[in-house]
Amino acid sequence: MKANELKKGMVFDNGGQNIVVKQVQVQAPSSRSGNTLYKVRGYDVATGQKFERSFKGEETVNPVDIARRAVQLLYRDADGCTFMDGESYEQYTLSEDAVADELAFLSDGLEGITALITDGRLLAIELPTTVTLEIEDTAPAMKAASSSARTKPATLSTGLVVQVPEYLTPGETIKVNTETREFISRA
Repeated sequence: MKANELKKGMVFDNGGQNIVVKQVQVQAPSSRSGNTLYKVRGYDVATGQKFERSFKGEETVNPVDIARRAVQLLYRDADGCTFMDGESYEQYTLSEDAVADELAFLSDGLEGITALITDGRLLAIELPTTVTLEIEDTAPAMKAASSSARTKPATLSTGLVVQVPEYLTPGETIKVNTETREFISRA
């Protein structure tokens, strides 16, 4: 497989390390004869160590076979987050470091989480594109606020802070994009 085919969530072998791709950034060439670079950020499955490297588009990488299973969050404790497979009821635990980027969106009963599993081990999780969360705390709604006007910070039930329109009040549920961490709409 060529490096220009790498996408978020894929797992590839890098000299004996299984790397889970968290982000791929494309850097266009600065000259006509230059190569397009693909800056890959991720982490090593075994150690959890961060990984960052630039690949030329024509470089080859070896993909690792992984299974994608629907899971749900059971609980969080000192060991990390425990997920349960929706079909086999197997439980998998990931350390909080491994799910640091996703923690702000994880809540009880969240549907649509996909687990990346190989050899019976949970490598990583993928969140749905949008998540519905409740506003816990924000400034009071303004009477003259319009839907396209200014925004204000709102703290959500998971602790995530996003900018929301001024007309929203605490207790309302909203949709948040998990990629950009931005408000989308009311739920």
